[in-house]
Amino acid sequence: MIGIESIVWGVQDIPRAVAFWTEALGYVPKREPDDDWASLVPREGGGVQLSLMLVSSPAPHRHHLDLLADDQGAEVQRLIGLGAERVEDWEYEEGADYIVLADPDGNPFCVVQK
Repeated sequence: MIGIESIVWGVQDIPRAVAFWTEALGYVPKREPDDDWASLVPREGGGVQLSLMLVSSPAPHRHHLDLLADDQGAEVQRLIGLGAERVEDWEYEEGADYIVLADPDGNPFCVVQK
């Protein structure tokens, strides 16, 4: 059997990414972040770890998270308040149940209505 230990997310500013993702997800650093790496875990225990890796240049967006929300509108506004931005030029298909945002590094992620 195999399972996911961590999702690795490329960022250009570790402290900024730690600040955003800990608040966005309710995570805490697993240990003191390094200059080029941080591991975040759920504040309340079990779950998938999010690791932040320092990258030197922007890369094609080959990854994203889908965040499931009970109240999509409220969560979108909360995340924007934390520093996310709405991806304005996204072409949504008819009936889409998600909204595309970008974290402070420009990495896209979706907020999906539960």
